[in-house]
Order: sequence, then structure tokens, then C-alpha cells
Amino acid sequence: MIDFSLPADLEAERDRIRRFVIDKIVPYERDPRLTSHGPNDELRQELVELARAEKLLTIQAPTELGGRGLTHVEQAVLYEAAGWSTLGPVAMNCAAPDEGNMFLLSKVANAEQIDRYLMPVITGRQRSVFAMTEPDGAGSDPDQLATTATFDGENFTINGRKWLITGADGAKTWIIMARLAANPHLPEGPTLFLTDGDVPGIVIERTMNTMDRNYVGGHGVVRFDNLTLPREAVLGETGQALRYAQLRLAPARLTHCMRWLGAAERAQSIAVEHARTRTAFGKTIGEHEGVSFMLADNEIALHQCRLTIWHACWLMDQGHKARHESSMAKSFVSEELFQVADRCVQVLGGIGISDETVVEMIFRDMRAFRLYDGPTEVHKWAIGRKVLRR
Repeated sequence: MIDFSLPADLEAERDRIRRFVIDKIVPYERDPRLTSHGPNDELRQELVELARAEKLLTIQAPTELGGRGLTHVEQAVLYEAAGWSTLGPVAMNCAAPDEGNMFLLSKVANAEQIDRYLMPVITGRQRSVFAMTEPDGAGSDPDQLATTATFDGENFTINGRKWLITGADGAKTWIIMARLAANPHLPEGPTLFLTDGDVPGIVIERTMNTMDRNYVGGHGVVRFDNLTLPREAVLGETGQALRYAQLRLAPARLTHCMRWLGAAERAQSIAVEHARTRTAFGKTIGEHEGVSFMLADNEIALHQCRLTIWHACWLMDQGHKARHESSMAKSFVSEELFQVADRCVQVLGGIGISDETVVEMIFRDMRAFRLYDGPTEVHKWAIGRKVLRR
């Protein structure tokens, strides 16, 4: 049976989150601490405390770890509301990369690792990173992993260089992917390691200048220079990093879609209001078909994106991995929402390319979204392979 109705309590919580974001978070969009590299950690902490006061902090965490244990569909509804401002997910501690890292750690980490590395992130006291992407190695193809790890029976030694490591500057919980070399003690291959961020051997070379500005700390270039970690630093089992990465990425690519759907709705609302009030050639611009058609196309796209997200989430809630469906959702939604943002800029005209509204920032961030957790082309390649096998 197909049922698109939402429980009354979920609708009420959605509306409460939207009101919280509008009343408490939107005013911070002009805060100077929202820098070209994203909100700084002082601003993040201030926003987190606002969410904590409203009991809206890390609501997606498992109930045994202090959260509400939301289903994927519930996340879709509530994250969309949070995404009305790009700072909303930051405040509620459901922004990338922390949201995906918390999901992964809750599934794979042992009890000691949960206490040391996961709980401080869940409580909003510290941030985390997922260090995989490399300048000349792992990226869209993680199997090109070039960062190495050796093991002498007691300690691991990691060497390599990463970039586009979101939130690297100031993060305390680090998940590092490296290729474990052959050794007589443990299975070799791509492996995940857990460590504190302020240890010898982790060198943050610089923060990259990028078009997006919604992630705390921006995107860093990092070097691992003989980083030495004990045996218990392994997350899960050695040689299983790619499998764990997929465990993280399937739901993470959907949560990106949820949050950016909220931002696209915000852009559409600003464009609609402008079309209602701005006049040209004797009437409001919304009365001109050229503008009204763009707004209609946006409304259609927003509806299609929401249904696509909900369907993939529903499948995951039924116990399916939904890798195929989440790939389709990421590919479709990221492209469609970028077009929504682009049309909103067009409707706004000159002010659309300025910072008079947040639409310009949403547009730039939405362009970057088309690359997060795999570019469209990689997802379509994977989708095409499945279609051919079918």
C-alpha cells in the first residue's frame, strides 16, 4: 500500500523545527563568523546551544546514545525543515560530515571507541572528519587509495596526503582511510583508523578556498607524516574500509538531498515573493509567463525531489540497502535542485547575483552539492551498470 500521509506528531515537529530555524538561526546568516570557509567553531558552538535548549540537538542519533532513533523517512521530513537555513543543520548537529560519521561509528565502533570518539560528537562538544579523498588517489574511485599504513605487530604508521577534508581544522575525532600493507599479523587492504585530531603526525597544511561556505572549518589539505597509532585504533576490521564507506555513503548521500531540498525551498520562497512585488512593463513580473513558468518548473522539481527522497528512505526503513535508489536520488536531486537555485537567481535578476538575499549563497553551495558523495556521472555509471545487468 502506498501512503504519503505523515503522522500528526511528525508534522508538528517539522513545523517546530522550521519555526526554530526561522526565528533563531536565520538571523545568524549575517554574522561575520560565517566566513568564506564556513561558520567558525565559535559560531557553531553558539548555534548548538540554541538547539540544545530546544531539545533539537542530534535528534537522529540512536536512542541508546541519547537521540530519538529517527527512521530514514522521519529524517527526510525533519532535515528538510532544518535545511531552510544552511546553518540549521549545523545548529542541530545533523550537518555533514558529522552526521555521516556519527552513523558510521554507531554501526561499526566498539564500546570504548563510542565513548571516546562518538559521544563527544553526538553531544555537540567536538567535530569529526572522514579523511579519504586524495589529490592523486582516492576520490570518486576510492580503490585508488594511495595513503599507506604499515603494521609492526604493535603500532600502525600512516603516511600520505589528503585534500578536500571537510572540517579538518579544529576537528577532534578523525576517521582516516589508508591502505594497510601486507604483514604477518592482520589482513591487508583499505582500512579505517580512529584517532584524536591533535596528535603528532597529522599536519593541516592549509584550508582550501572553495565556492561553498556551509561547512564548519571549510575543506582542508592534510598530510600524515609518520602518524603512529596503536592496534586498537582500527575501526572495525582491517581491509574492510570500502565496505564501511558504502555503509556510510548510502544514507549520507540521502541526507545531503534532504537538507538541500530545504535550502531550495527557501530560495523558491524568496523568488516567489520577489515575483509578487517587483513590477516590469506594467505588471508584476510573476504575471509574465517567462517568470511564472520558471516558478512552476521549480515547484514541479521540488515535488519530484521530495518523492524521490522519500521512496529511497522508505526502502531503507524496510531493511533494503537501496544503493541503487539512493544513487538515483543523489543524481537526480542534486541536478534538479541546482536548476531550481539557478532559476531563482534568474527570477531575482540583479539582486540574485548579490548577497542581498541568501539565494546567491544557496546557488554556490548547490553547485558544490552536485559533487558531494560522488558526482552525478559516477552515480549514473553505477546506475547504468545495474540496468545492463538486469
